[in-house]
Amino acid sequence: MPAQYNCRKCPGYCCSYPVIALDKRDVERLAKHHGMTFDEAKRAFTREAHGHKIIMRRKADLYYGRICRFFDTVQRCCTIYTARPAVCRAFPGDGRCGYYDFLTFERRAQDDPTWIAVTNNED
Repeated sequence: MPAQYNCRKCPGYCCSYPVIALDKRDVERLAKHHGMTFDEAKRAFTREAHGHKIIMRRKADLYYGRICRFFDTVQRCCTIYTARPAVCRAFPGDGRCGYYDFLTFERRAQDDPTWIAVTNNED
């Protein structure tokens, strides 16, 4: 089933999730993408939290409080798309993105094509 959403019209909601779990292959992919060793990439890009051994580090974001460290907060897009983690590659999984459906509904209802739901996700 083809995707029924457009990530280019979303402010990066899935990238704001508090836990973006990574596995060894994800860290290897990031290391290769950045010309680093596995250990260098693990130290630079990940941390342990929320019961997971490896999760993506995050950074400040105007809309969501915190967001993936590789998300461009000005252009609102992924800066490592070809090296993105498996969880990002598989998202949303069933062909529909609930946030995109919500976002497009609200933009139509409010007659504001730039409307963004603001939250404050803290680590």
